[in-house]
Amino acid sequence: MDFRISDDQRELVEAARRYARAELPPIAEEIEKTGSPPPRALIRKYAELGFLGINIPQRLGGLGLGNLEALLVLEEFAQISSAVAFPVFESCVGPVRAIEKFGHPQLVEALVPAVCRGEAVVAVAMSEPQAGTALTDLQTRAEVSGAHYVINGTKRWCSGGGHADGYLVYCRISAAAGAAGIGAVYVEKGTPGLSYGAPEALMGFRGIPSSDLYFDNVRVPAHHVVVPAGGFKRLMEAFDLERCGNATMALAQASGALQHVLLYVQERKQFGKPIMDFQAVQLKLAEMQMQIDAARLLIHRAACNAEAGLPSPLDSSVAKCFANEIARSVTGNAMQLMGAYGYSKQFAAERRMRDAWGWGIAGGAIDIQKVNIAAAMLGRRFDQRR
Repeated sequence: MDFRISDDQRELVEAARRYARAELPPIAEEIEKTGSPPPRALIRKYAELGFLGINIPQRLGGLGLGNLEALLVLEEFAQISSAVAFPVFESCVGPVRAIEKFGHPQLVEALVPAVCRGEAVVAVAMSEPQAGTALTDLQTRAEVSGAHYVINGTKRWCSGGGHADGYLVYCRISAAAGAAGIGAVYVEKGTPGLSYGAPEALMGFRGIPSSDLYFDNVRVPAHHVVVPAGGFKRLMEAFDLERCGNATMALAQASGALQHVLLYVQERKQFGKPIMDFQAVQLKLAEMQMQIDAARLLIHRAACNAEAGLPSPLDSSVAKCFANEIARSVTGNAMQLMGAYGYSKQFAAERRMRDAWGWGIAGGAIDIQKVNIAAAMLGRRFDQRR
């Protein structure tokens, strides 16, 4: 068991770090001011530099590396901001990976290389007004109509809503009850009958647009069915990789906050000396470092254990749950150490704290991860309805 990354991985991380720290801070600041998503020119630049589709096979336009390499790069970008890292997230651990693994070859070959080239953004549409954590309660339906499927329903909290070029839509594809009737269908932006709600005004996640999606007799070709009815387990297996990405985004808010506050406590003076000389500050810094290291190791364990496939539900839920919790703690402590400066929008501390709370809600809230963990430990599922 070797906890060191390889020389090739280190070179990749250093390349990502140099680019992210040199080029992305002013873009992140502008995104925070305007709330606009990263410009498409920036996403194409990511593609040119090899930062999209890192763990997608080379035959489909990716780098053909592993999940760990993708998460290492994602952390470097997300330390700058969640928004500038989100295109990397979407291309490496988002719904495009489910399409790559389970989709019809015609769809895969048309869509996945476009994502790797920075020409397409794919979002996932899972939640509904009455189906969030209780995802198997979803009501959006896709019914067979000749060589097409016709979709009707509403989706909520779609990150990328109105902005993405296409959506992987979780929906009912058969009349079977519960999970047995659920599958997923890909819907392109601009398909007749697809419309969007008003952009959500969220506490954080500025630059990651979110909105409702409305489906009114939306017709898609049959080969756009990515997972047929009865494939809910496969969808959740693919989503375990997205949980690792979520955990990394949360971790990066913490690790970025610690890097920032380490500089601050050496420069900020009170009572005639830098505040790093006070033992209370030293103890807090040590606690933050321990939490970050532990979260990173859990995420990397999940990624390394999954190199032959997708992460296990246990590994991914443990990593996500822990990273989500420590991100809130570390970013909060960083803001406290910086005092009024941490609370000011002039610095990134308050943004990182707001985003850290968001990652603990997105992709399955912290408490539901704990239920998943207990279920995996005991080898059974718990029926929350009875």
